[in-house]
Amino acid sequence: MADTIIRVPYRQPLSWEGVLAFFTHRATPGVEAVVDGRYCRTVETANGVGRIAVGPTDGGDRLEISVHGLQRRDLDEVAARVAVIFDVDAPIGRIRRKLASDAALKPRLRNLPGVRVMGAWSGFELTIRAILGQQISVAAATTLAGRIAQRYGETLKEPSAPGGLRRLFPKPLRLARARFDNMGLIGSRIATIKAVSRAVVDGELSFDAGQDSAYFCRRFTAIKGIGDWTAQYVAMRVLRDPDAFPASDLGLLKAVDPGNRLTPRELQARAEAWRPWRAYAASLLWYGASGSGG
Repeated sequence: MADTIIRVPYRQPLSWEGVLAFFTHRATPGVEAVVDGRYCRTVETANGVGRIAVGPTDGGDRLEISVHGLQRRDLDEVAARVAVIFDVDAPIGRIRRKLASDAALKPRLRNLPGVRVMGAWSGFELTIRAILGQQISVAAATTLAGRIAQRYGETLKEPSAPGGLRRLFPKPLRLARARFDNMGLIGSRIATIKAVSRAVVDGELSFDAGQDSAYFCRRFTAIKGIGDWTAQYVAMRVLRDPDAFPASDLGLLKAVDPGNRLTPRELQARAEAWRPWRAYAASLLWYGASGSGG
């Protein structure tokens, strides 16, 4: 089956190198990969499963999406989800004007003028990844996510694509029932993953971006093992709250004032001047730091 090509416009500038750097460190093995300058992943829609590969066009104002294995009626859904993943409509000018007033952010904006808050194909998938990333490195969380996908994810029938893409991320019901034995996960983390998965299955937790972010965070943190960092991270990347801010993130605490690690309270106070774009400030501070930011 020949691939179908669709294109999605984006507001310029978009720092594609920064996008790839972000996903290179966080791509779940078997599900996502960065290959030949493009972000690639397996996908599931209402009508089937397939793969996509995304990269900028030569003209520099559109993302080109190569779609494999899906039906034409899926293309609008794919385009809409890709637009969210890459934050194509971010008001770059307003964000830049606000954040450039901070001495720690201004030089970063010069290096990353098209800062984006990366989204996710699946809110559930991103949430499980965020839970895995609690208090461990990005590399370790990536490894654990790959193990979960390998054991519990559905295998695509077609041969794997470049980057080893042959798994779908597991569904909530599968993880709610999973044992997670001999995977390197501590008991409390397993319990949290299973509790979140069950809450999704039972309809008690959703990742609808239309819901109020504060309401979501209250509901989410009521689950044992979910703290403010995880809730704010999910609010950033799934609910698309531009002002969500995980102030306890170690990478952020170190990055604002190198050599003088701030406390979460001090960082919260500093970040008041970044409202209502604190999520973009977090992305700027994470940029280039492979070991922080989920």
